[in-house]
Amino acid sequence: MMNFNNVFRWHYPFLLLLLLLTRVASAESLLVLGDSLSAGYRMSASQAWPALLDKKWQQQPEVINGSISGDTAAQGLARLPALLQQHHPRWVLIELGANDGLRGFPPQNIEQDLNKIITTIQAANAKPLLMQIRLPANYGRRYNDAFNNIYVKLAQQHNIPLVPFFMEQVYLKSQWMQPDGLHPTPDAQAFITELMDKELAPLVKHE
Repeated sequence: MMNFNNVFRWHYPFLLLLLLLTRVASAESLLVLGDSLSAGYRMSASQAWPALLDKKWQQQPEVINGSISGDTAAQGLARLPALLQQHHPRWVLIELGANDGLRGFPPQNIEQDLNKIITTIQAANAKPLLMQIRLPANYGRRYNDAFNNIYVKLAQQHNIPLVPFFMEQVYLKSQWMQPDGLHPTPDAQAFITELMDKELAPLVKHE
């Protein structure tokens, strides 16, 4: 007669390993690939909106902040493969291009870098979400129009969501802006978190 207790003991480590692997495989996360606007310029990472959103969502899905202050689209692209390999996110929010625009980089170069970011994410079987970045009006209508159209074009070309730029609403309240006139204050992070929750939750099917 078969001793089921011995069989169970023999299979238990393998069953446990299978369960752990299944949990890892089914884990879902949102990677934020951004610059100082998401990294939390002049504040702790725990104060920045991605950390607050992760707390609000209780890590379902987990929000991973892969943003670095000062990053251009090209620098984000260079860091992306390692981030994808490390975190295996299901979604990646691309919040890049502001530093390129502020430095007056040619729009076609910015578009090429963002396009490569999108295709790299897709090649990793993750879903890209593109944030529409906008520049201050003093950069001129011609450059601003060309810059803004990059995001619209890429979102249409790849059939991916175009997420509104949260800074457009933050700019309206001076108390939410740091003295440099470019970065949000820690006090603005709660507002940004609620805005991003509203925009991103339907896209990542957060319940």
